[in-house]
Formats: sequence, structure tokens, C-alpha cells
Amino acid sequence: MLDGDASWRVALPREGTVVIGRVAECDIVLADTAASRHHARLEVNAGRATVVDQGSQNGTLVNNQRVVRQELADGDILTIGTAIIVFHGALSPEPSRLLVSLAELRRQLGRELERVIHRGSSLAIACLRVAADDRARIEREVMSRLRPLDLAAWDGEQLVLLLADGEPDESERVVGELAAALAAIRAGLATAPRDGCSASALLDGARAAAALAAPGALVLAGATSRTLALGDRVAAIADAAMSRLYGLVERLAASELTVLVHGETGSGKELVAAALHYLSPRAAAPRVAINCAALPENLVESELFGYERGAFSGAASARAGIFEQARGGTVFLDEVGELSPLTQAKLLRVLETRRVVRLGDAREIAIDVRVVAATNRDLKEEIKAGRFRQDLYFRLAGASIWVPPLRDRPREVPILAVRFLAEAAARAGHAPPRLSEAAIQRLAVHAWPGNVRELKNVCEYLAATVGSELVDEVHLDGLLGDDEVRLPAPSPAKPEPPVAGFRPIAEELEELERRRLREALDATGGNQTRAARAIAMPLRTFLNRLKRYGIRP
Repeated sequence: MLDGDASWRVALPREGTVVIGRVAECDIVLADTAASRHHARLEVNAGRATVVDQGSQNGTLVNNQRVVRQELADGDILTIGTAIIVFHGALSPEPSRLLVSLAELRRQLGRELERVIHRGSSLAIACLRVAADDRARIEREVMSRLRPLDLAAWDGEQLVLLLADGEPDESERVVGELAAALAAIRAGLATAPRDGCSASALLDGARAAAALAAPGALVLAGATSRTLALGDRVAAIADAAMSRLYGLVERLAASELTVLVHGETGSGKELVAAALHYLSPRAAAPRVAINCAALPENLVESELFGYERGAFSGAASARAGIFEQARGGTVFLDEVGELSPLTQAKLLRVLETRRVVRLGDAREIAIDVRVVAATNRDLKEEIKAGRFRQDLYFRLAGASIWVPPLRDRPREVPILAVRFLAEAAARAGHAPPRLSEAAIQRLAVHAWPGNVRELKNVCEYLAATVGSELVDEVHLDGLLGDDEVRLPAPSPAKPEPPVAGFRPIAEELEELERRRLREALDATGGNQTRAARAIAMPLRTFLNRLKRYGIRP
């Protein structure tokens, strides 16, 4: 039974009949005038359930279709009056029912994440690393503790648990107690939306956390993040993809290979380039960067190669270019794809000969630098179009690195947001505001077309404008465009026309939730703690919902 974020679980018998209705003698009692006295019954036989309408006035709906008698499948939604009943095929917590394939667990996780995104609730993924000889014993123990809505699946020697419809603190307590009771396992836990709103982010987070855990201990996914000091910059590494990327960077840093860094604007290419310098044997020497797209064409060559006095109008004295300035260190050529064909030819010669000629001079100057370049363009396509030299590309791409966009690194969003808020607040001289769970969820599902740079700008704005100690989702209105939100499943290209008399169930649930909040407050004289208890909703969730709907006690 679902009502807002609260849920009531009813374990069905293996055999028998369960009556649903308004009167007290029913097995499931609905306090709703829209429900008939004996509205419907569930007939359970050999683990299969069939709903039968008992001549109710307002009818029984299965997946928004009125039915008289219908066998139920896992995940079917029954609507009786304003009550929403989600049927799950696991009728009792038997290991054979709760243990599924990893593919099935991922499919169910996807469905649960839709609920998290659309209704503001939460779920958790736990990963238990198990020794081979303990596998059967631990499987039996874990299965006996799972609830009917939970699932488990083996992933090699790891047991993955889907803990649906639970508060993060409660999931942490359950898995922590399980790890302590079964000292042979190492447990990791990731929760949505705090650690991401995608299946891959949650599974990667739980696996990474379990890998760090000691026997009998639990590690949270948030504890797996690390920071890397790169000169005056800091890289936050949490997502599995970025951990692998920086592992590659550390290995390449020790070499003298020229590296070409690819990625979207704002994705963090410059941080990767900085890591290649500060993790290398050249770290103590200068690192000199130039944005090839930011300089006028008539200045690019003088900045790259330097010039002699009188080389052109205004050259009052000689000046070394960046290849000379970075002697012994690293030259970073940002947006190298923007260079003109003439400059490309001169740069190619410098890379081939390791010598540079200043403008207005004929002497060659030997250089000792490592070159790192970056671009947001597809240089192979630029080569086909005749805008970029193929020979220069091969000189630059001694090694290539692709920096994934922020939308593919969901675990880093809340971590970076907290850090950017703290940095901006510190510059403004006040304490940083906290992010509510609802705000974290809103940030997690945003597509971030501007990548890390866009997230930083949003946090700078929030730190400057939010006058309270808490950043809630209402503060994000207008900052994140709805057309850039990632949903778990795309809409069909040609949606079917709506059926008369129906509307999206998410809207109906939201309306019901808003009404129940008000009714609970009215019934308890505005006492928020008692009101939350009356509808079986966690107090923190109750308070967040009041803010979301603008309800004042």
C-alpha cells in the first residue's frame, strides 16, 4: 500500500483469500469513502494471485484499466478509490522468491528509480563481498532477513541487494547490522538520490565501497571519494569511470608521451592536463597553458613561439614564447583544434624538431618540454573536412584520453556541489548552506549540458542568494531547465492519445499526498511529529514535503 513516501506492506498467504474494503472485518481496511464495504478480494493459489472486483460502486483498476477479474503480475498497480496497491510476486520472504538474476535485479532497480525520481523517495543498493566457502551459509542468512519488496542477486562472488522503499539511515542500519552479524562479509552501500539516480552509479558505488570495507564492516559509497591536489587545483574523484581515468593518467604522467585530451566543454579536461604535469617527474618545473581559441590569430604565433624586438609594430622588447617559458616542464595547448592551418604547420615543425624560432629571428632554440593538448572537437572529423592536419594529429595523440561528461559521472554531482558551495561561501565569509535530499535529487537527474562549469556556476549563485541554512529544490527553480532533465526511460516517439477520464498516476499520487499532509496536520492541531506518525511517514520526509507543497502548519 503506497501513500506518498509511506508504505504499508501486507504479506499475502501462500494459499487463501484476502478481502479489501472499507469495513473493519476486511483483511485490508481502506479508510476511504470511495471504497466499497467489501470492494475486492485477492485469491492466492500456489503463489499466483488474482484480483476479483466484488461489485464495487467505483470499480477496481489494474494499471489504470477497470477489471472484474484479472491475474496479477509482479509490479501491477491496483487502484481502489484513492488507495494505490503495488503487487509484488514475492508473496513471502522465501529465498527462492527473493533471489533473482542480476539482470532481473537491474530491471527492478530501473523501475524503482523511476519512483525515486518522480516521487522524491529513496532506495539503497548494498554489495556484500563473500568468500567462496561461505556463500551458501551467508545466502541463507541474508535471504531470511530481506523484506518482500527487497531483492538479491549474485554478481560473481558478490551478493547485490536491492533495498526498496527505505530511508537512507534505515538501510544503513540494516546492512550495518548484517555485516556485523556475518563477520566474513565486507559490505558497501549506495543510496539514491544521495549517491546517484542511475543503476550503474549505484551499483558502481556499492561495489567500490565494499572493496574498501574490512571483514564484518560497512563502508558507505560517499566514503570512496578522494581528492587529488594538483598545484592550486583539487580534483574530486568518486565515480568509477573517473577512478579508472585518473589511474590511466597516473601511468601516463610518468612517461614523456604527448597526450591529447578529448571531452566536452567544461568536463574537466584542464584538470586532467594538470594531473599529467603535477604527477610527472616534471612537476617542479613550470606548467604553461594557452587557450588557442581565446587569442586573435595575429597573436597566437607570438604567444607560442615568442618574438624579437622590432619583429612587429609594438614589439618594444624580446619575449620568450610558452615553449621557452616552460623549459623542463609542460606546455598545455587548450582548444588546439582552433589553430589556423598556418599555425598548425609551424607547431608540427616544433614538435618534430624540438626547436622553436622566434618571430623576427632566424636562430633555432632547443626546447625541453612535454606537450599536452585538449579539444572539444572531433579532430578525426576535422581532418576529413580538411580543417586539421593529420600529421599534427598523430604528433599530438601519442596517447589519447576521453573525459566523460558530468551526466555520465552522477556520483560526483553531490560531492562537487557540496565542495563548490563551501568554496563560494568561504569567499563570501559565511557558513555554507546544506543541500536537502530533494535538492540533491534534483541535481542528480539534471543533464548538465555545461558540465562541471555549469554546476559550479549554479553553486556560486546558490551560495550568494540562499538566505537560509538549507538549499531545497525550490531554490533550483529557474536554474535547471526541465528540458535538460534525464528520465529513466524515453517517451515513445508517437505517444498514444490519453484515455478520457484518466491522468498520470504520478499526478494523482501527488494530489493525494498533498491532501493527506493537510488532513494529518488538521487532525493533530498542527503538531508535525504526531501528523507524520499518523500517516506513517518519516518526520524528515514529512517536513520536506511540507516545504515542497508550501503547506504551513
